[in-house]
Amino acid sequence: MKKLFVLSSLVAVAAMVVSACGGGGSQASDLLGAIKERGYILVSTDPNYAPQSFLNTESSRPADTKCPGDALSTAEMAGFDVDVAIAIGDALGVETCFATPGWDTITAGSWVDKWDVSVGSMTVTPDRREILDFSVPYYYTPAAVAVRADADFGSIADLAGETLCAGTSTTYETWLNGGDLGAEIPVLAPAPAVTVITLDTDQDCPQSIKDGREDFIGYVTSATVIYANLIEDFPVKFVGTPVFYEPLAAAFDKSSTLPTGTLVAEVDKLFTQMHSDGSLTALSENWFKDQDGNGIDYTKAQ
Repeated sequence: MKKLFVLSSLVAVAAMVVSACGGGGSQASDLLGAIKERGYILVSTDPNYAPQSFLNTESSRPADTKCPGDALSTAEMAGFDVDVAIAIGDALGVETCFATPGWDTITAGSWVDKWDVSVGSMTVTPDRREILDFSVPYYYTPAAVAVRADADFGSIADLAGETLCAGTSTTYETWLNGGDLGAEIPVLAPAPAVTVITLDTDQDCPQSIKDGREDFIGYVTSATVIYANLIEDFPVKFVGTPVFYEPLAAAFDKSSTLPTGTLVAEVDKLFTQMHSDGSLTALSENWFKDQDGNGIDYTKAQ
């Protein structure tokens, strides 16, 4: 995933209802110390991005959670990103809690200490590096195109003149509009000349097709999302091959009240270890499946 920096979303930060966490009242000298002092880490992620992150309706909030009242506990969330975030909390010896602000708000930076880190399949891009610090990537996903199952297209180029959907302010929207994704994301296929419709999240595009919306023929998103749509019998299909591969990392706000360097270093250390010992691979193969139900390892750079 995912979404690129949108300047206008800075305004939305002031309206966030998630509890402030970074520096308020803490005696710690850095964000890592504040997290350990309070006993939980507050992670922002997308509640509608299955299989990476989604609400777990089969479990309820535990009575003994340290999570703020307007944050979600680990029992209330599920997915690959959620498990990665839980691993971070476990490594730090604290509880993991989740905030679910709008993606544009997260990628805009200037979080005013509303949460500590984003673990939400965020793509590393030049624009984002100006306002956010990134961990080492924890996985890599192919961006792909899907269309309605009854559509007749043999290649990406055949889509010229059609209308496609993408999540607002995503790398997928940028690719469709011919924008520059940066040197870290080599583009494998040029975008066809199409009309672009944007919706709030990546998953809204296929869900709209499933619900009968007809003003776009297909959508661009991570292949992980498309495979999940196919497994759930959405009336869609892949077109062509991946259009680019993107590195996905945890993100930290450069404008945090408390320094984040030690926290970034701890997350880097953890991700490096999880790559080495195979635990990231195990999580990937557990959550990401192809249409035949086979686990897919997305943790290796392409």
